[in-house]
Amino acid sequence: MGNYYEAAPEGAGLEGEGTGDAVVVHAGMVVTREELAKAGRNTGDGGGSAPSGASAGQSFDVVTLPGLDLAATVVHRGPMSRILPTAQHLAHWMDANGYRSAGYARELYLECPDDQEKWVTEIQEPVVRA
Repeated sequence: MGNYYEAAPEGAGLEGEGTGDAVVVHAGMVVTREELAKAGRNTGDGGGSAPSGASAGQSFDVVTLPGLDLAATVVHRGPMSRILPTAQHLAHWMDANGYRSAGYARELYLECPDDQEKWVTEIQEPVVRA
């Protein structure tokens, strides 16, 4: 797995935590022009324009999501068919540590090889103090 995390700086807004468990997450997916071309997408004009067009019924948009001020996260290893207990564990952790959800969770697919047992997915739940 790549270098997605770094220790959060002191005073990162986790008042009263003091556990040293806070991290900054650098999450995202690099979409190269080659990958866009393989997916049947127009690769733009080389000036950074958004891709457009589709072929063979494939359609997707490349978007940049805004950062989250505070999130509870958990990493799930294995197929998506077994992610529910991981999500429940995150929800229990949030409740036990005084947080509540502040929006829709994100799933970041970090590794997706052919063998689903080796998949690595991060759930990012935006949170606020309860």
